[in-house]
Amino acid sequence: MKHSFKSLIMAALLFAGAATASAQQPAAKTQYRIYGVAFYNLENLFDTINSNGSYDLEFSPQGARQWNSTKYWSKINKLAYAISHLTTKTTPKGPAIIGVSEIENKSVLDDLVNDPQIRSWNLQVVHHDSPDRRGVDVGLLYNPRFFKFESVTNHTLRIPGNDNFRTRDQMCVTGMLGNKRVSVIVNHWPSRLGGQEQSSYLREAAADLSKHIADSIWAIDPDRGIFIMGDLNDDPDDRSVVQNLGAVKNTKDAQPHGFYNPFWSVLRDKGVGTLAYKGAWNLFDQIIVSGNLLSENAQKNDLQFFKQVVHNHDFLIDTNGTRKGYPLRTFSAGAWLDGYSDHFPTEVFLKQAVTVPAR
Repeated sequence: MKHSFKSLIMAALLFAGAATASAQQPAAKTQYRIYGVAFYNLENLFDTINSNGSYDLEFSPQGARQWNSTKYWSKINKLAYAISHLTTKTTPKGPAIIGVSEIENKSVLDDLVNDPQIRSWNLQVVHHDSPDRRGVDVGLLYNPRFFKFESVTNHTLRIPGNDNFRTRDQMCVTGMLGNKRVSVIVNHWPSRLGGQEQSSYLREAAADLSKHIADSIWAIDPDRGIFIMGDLNDDPDDRSVVQNLGAVKNTKDAQPHGFYNPFWSVLRDKGVGTLAYKGAWNLFDQIIVSGNLLSENAQKNDLQFFKQVVHNHDFLIDTNGTRKGYPLRTFSAGAWLDGYSDHFPTEVFLKQAVTVPAR
C-alpha cells in the first residue's frame, strides 16, 4: 500500500512537470503577408512609329512633338524609375499588380518591364488592343511571385444612339492574390471633353459597365474579391462613382457585394490628389475595393484591405513656375519637360494573416 502511494506521488509530479513544460511552450504567432495593388496613368506612352494615321502622327519624329527614340527611351527610363519606387518595407519587390492606362500597345509595356531598374521583378504583361480612336489602351502588369494569373476578358463600352463612339475597353483580369481569387477591372473612363456635366453621362455609362461586370462575377463566384481601378476622369464623390458604381466613403457602409472607395477621404479630408488643373486638385486615379475584402465582412484569415496611398514622391513633382507642385509631366504647352506623367500613381495594400507554428 505504501509503495502504491509513492507511485501516485511520482505520477502526480511527472504530470505537473509536463503541464509546466507545456505551459512554457511559445504560442503560435500570427504574421501578415502584405500585397500591393497599384494603378498608374503613364501619360501617352507611345512608341515612335506612326501606325494609326493622323491620330498617331503627333507621337512620331515627324509630328508636332518630334517624338523620337531619345525622348521615348527617356520616358521608359523615367517610368521604370517611378515604378521601382513603388516599394515599402513590407513590399520590397513592389506591387503584386499594377494597372496602367494611356499606353499604345503591348510592345511599349514590354520595353517598360525590361528596363534594368525593374527587370529583376519579372513583371508580366496583360494587354488588349482597344477600339479607342486615339489608339490608347489599358493594361496590367503583375508579379508572378505574388499574383497567379488565370484569365482575362475585355468589355467594350457602348453608348445607345451613338454607334460611332469609341473608347478604351474595360479589362478584367482574374487570378489568385494570396489565398483569395480576385478580379481586377482596369479602366480609363471617357474624358471630360466638352465639359464635366455635358460629358458625365459617358462616365456614368462606364460605371454601369464596371458594376455589371462585377455583378456578373458575383453571380458565379460570390466569394470573389474585386478591384475597380483606373483613371476614371471623375473624382470619388462624383455621380458616376457614388451613384452608378455605388462606392461609399466609409467601410462600415460597404456591403460584401458593394464597394468602398478609400481615396474619397484622401481627396476631401486630406486635400491630396493625383493631378491638378488650374490650381485645383483632382483624384481621378482610384482603386475601389469590394466590400468582401474589408475586415468588417471578410473571414479572419482572408485577404483584407488595410490602407491606401498616393505616391506623390518628390522626384515626381514639378518645381518650376506655374507648374510648381504639380506632377512633372512629359510635355507642357508643347515643350518637352522630360518628366514622368501628369498623374501620380496610387496603391492599396492588403494583408493576409498567416499562423506561424511555435518552435
